Amino acid sequence: MRSIASCYNEHAIKVSDSYCSGPSNRPFGSPKLIPSIPNSVTCIYKAKLSTQKQVLITLTWCNKLVGQGFIINIGDNKTSSPSKLNSDSQRLHGKKGSKTFQSCNSKIEVFWDISKASFVVGPEPISGFYVMVLVDSELGLRLGDNDQELDLIKKHKKEETPHAKSSLVSRSEQFSGTAICSTKAQFCDTGTTHDILIKCVREEGSKSPILSVCIDNKRIFQVNRLRWNFRGNQALFLDGLLVDMMWDVHDWFFNPSPTSGCAVFLFRTRSGLDSRLWLEEKDLEHKEQERVGFSLLICACKNPD
Repeated sequence: MRSIASCYNEHAIKVSDSYCSGPSNRPFGSPKLIPSIPNSVTCIYKAKLSTQKQVLITLTWCNKLVGQGFIINIGDNKTSSPSKLNSDSQRLHGKKGSKTFQSCNSKIEVFWDISKASFVVGPEPISGFYVMVLVDSELGLRLGDNDQELDLIKKHKKEETPHAKSSLVSRSEQFSGTAICSTKAQFCDTGTTHDILIKCVREEGSKSPILSVCIDNKRIFQVNRLRWNFRGNQALFLDGLLVDMMWDVHDWFFNPSPTSGCAVFLFRTRSGLDSRLWLEEKDLEHKEQERVGFSLLICACKNPD
């Protein structure tokens, strides 16, 4: 029998405690590094209703909103660019409230309460809140750890509310500040949440910036001579999945306007038969139909030096 290591792409990096590329296996990071500040976070969820209708629910948390709140957009699964908010987007102001509107030929009801939410860094709450989205009286999305939304369901619905099957399919984050970005991501529903650190700085002994990608406090790989290798990609093996990591830092070096230079980093789970190569093909085909892909997009605007 072939080993797992011989089954995935020979150039993929296995992310684990026992394997780590780069000059050292020691934990990577320094208290002197100051990460950039996230300005906005956009999450796209795919919800499959009991009627088999599929909708995309997009939530955007942004520091630039007047007062606390968020933007929500409901689109169908055929939307070509679901990450782009359109005229149907609803801006929901206030720390607590509800709103009803029509979208995608469906009745949308949104309930939220972030009055006691906890924030670490950035506009997205991490605890003490809830957001609940009903699509045609079916629970399409439920976020947060505040149990008050359960009372809302009982209050507004006499019968038991059916629950749609929802999954996070995309997350994009906008950063500004230094050339260091820190975030968290879960690449599949059954996977763990990973700490991700991306930095582009001059290290000791280097004449030019080096791009370093770290997961769970371990350096996974680095890119030298970044002015020449400003675009590229690397395959990672993470949580039993092949994840493609792509970078484009061209504007950090060559954009004529130092205030508008933006780098792009993308993590995307690989779809198709090459995503789980050691499974039987008949089992893999069934799992591919059920599995939802995930992508993490990081856009980083660096302040001029």
